[in-house]
Amino acid sequence: MKTALLFPGQGAQFAGMGKDVAEQFPAAKTIFEKANKIVGFDLTKICFEGPAELLNTTTMSQPAIFTVSAAILEALKTFPPVATLKPDFTAGLSMGEYTALYAAGLITFEDALVLVKLRGQAMQAAADSTSGGMVAIIGLDEEKTKALCAEASQSELLEPVNFNCPGQIAISGTKSACERAEQLAGQYGAMKAIRLEVAGAFHTEMMAIAAEGLHVALTDTNIANPGNTKVISNITAEYYSSAEQIRDGLTKQLTSPILWQKCMERLLADGVDTFCEIGPGKILTGLMRRINRKANIVNLSSAANIAELSSKSA
Repeated sequence: MKTALLFPGQGAQFAGMGKDVAEQFPAAKTIFEKANKIVGFDLTKICFEGPAELLNTTTMSQPAIFTVSAAILEALKTFPPVATLKPDFTAGLSMGEYTALYAAGLITFEDALVLVKLRGQAMQAAADSTSGGMVAIIGLDEEKTKALCAEASQSELLEPVNFNCPGQIAISGTKSACERAEQLAGQYGAMKAIRLEVAGAFHTEMMAIAAEGLHVALTDTNIANPGNTKVISNITAEYYSSAEQIRDGLTKQLTSPILWQKCMERLLADGVDTFCEIGPGKILTGLMRRINRKANIVNLSSAANIAELSSKSA
């Protein structure tokens, strides 16, 4: 049996996330307290109470999601049958890759949270200095999505960047190009074109300034070489083989497409038979069901989910 732990990225957040886990598991509560001290403000209150306007910002959502995911992971370790389960693989969607590295034991909680906080700030600053956006295109394949981008761009930046699952690709670029793509999508056969509530053109060259700042911080951070637990890279769908490769991958991630569907297909091809989504929401669970309906995926986003898993493992 091979197990992969999956961790969500920005967009999974909601006010109230992690509250039930912290209330029922002292180990999870300790993670939230630790996070407050590291970031220097009451991140726990923002996770539990919002307001949504603040929680949804790039600077806040990223450290918040990381902390909730880490708290759920810690709660799982309190059950002996689950605690002894060592994942064969970990993967995280965009920002979730930091949680995947933490879960694999390659980076400490404090270092990962500091990096995630900096990442969110750097991406927000890059977005503020440019005029970009993202649109989710539903119902088109890669070829048609690229053709849509080519027509809508009108020589401006617009490209497919999030290959989430069959029929769901997010495009990213200038605001005006995104608006044209929304209007043209139907002509290419798209079922929907949904403007995403993000600050800027993530995973494009418009995030180059953020990538530069993040690279400096990554260079100064202690990251271990991969061991028994393999971590898959978002931008290559290959497994990291060294700490330097991890630094490079996390830097390039800001300006490169996220190949989530290929990552999941690689894990399936390599024999993973159990996937566990750990963190707020059910986004990755939904994507996996679109990628492979037969895949066994367990969602662990609440105290009730954890209790159910522990009873099955007992």
